[in-house]
Amino acid sequence: MSDQTDFTGFPEGCLDFFKDLARDNSKTWFDVHRRDYEELVLEPARRFVVAMGRRLKTISPGVHADPRANQSLFRINRDTRFSKDKTPYKTNVAVWFWEGSGPRMDCSGYYMHAEPSRIFLGAGIHCFSKNRLQTYREAVVDAKQGPALVRALKRVEKAGPYTVGNRRYKKVPRGFDPEHKNAGLLLHDGLSVGLETEVPDVFHQPEFVDYCFTHYQAFQPLHDWLLDMTEREA
Repeated sequence: MSDQTDFTGFPEGCLDFFKDLARDNSKTWFDVHRRDYEELVLEPARRFVVAMGRRLKTISPGVHADPRANQSLFRINRDTRFSKDKTPYKTNVAVWFWEGSGPRMDCSGYYMHAEPSRIFLGAGIHCFSKNRLQTYREAVVDAKQGPALVRALKRVEKAGPYTVGNRRYKKVPRGFDPEHKNAGLLLHDGLSVGLETEVPDVFHQPEFVDYCFTHYQAFQPLHDWLLDMTEREA
């Protein structure tokens, strides 16, 4: 049974809106079509956050599902201050459900991103803060936490065609044994698992909540490990 009350799926016009925006990514165009954005993207996304949050609380009771901008909803406005690409708007809809104390993007959580050609579902921490990166590295080589992380990742990889992301560095950081059995995990500046696929038909149906939840359940072992790590730090 589903519990997506009021969420009926993202409208057929949702991703078409982003196709049109990509052709004329300007404030002038967006201002003319702002009502379309609100009806085709923003309001359905808010309903998705509420419905998905209810479901996620059954496996992650402390998860935050806040349908406001810069909470579970990512703003459509791009931050162009340090980018060569000065187009003002993102051409995707993205939501974030985080769990734990501290700033939302420093926490582990569940992610959904949809654009005209694909969707991406994921869980984890995209980029560790400086202090959290050190905590993570120490956990990787810890006699108990390290093996627990390896087991969590194996469970996720066994559950489906999921990839482990955020491996950035080429060398094991100074102060850690490059021959350690978990040395590969020391090359990450964040840690996440995810699935990238074509947009499924269910994206436009209430059952999209069920679709996402099935994958989020598969991601849960890593999320729980990261949550435990961050709460130990706190």
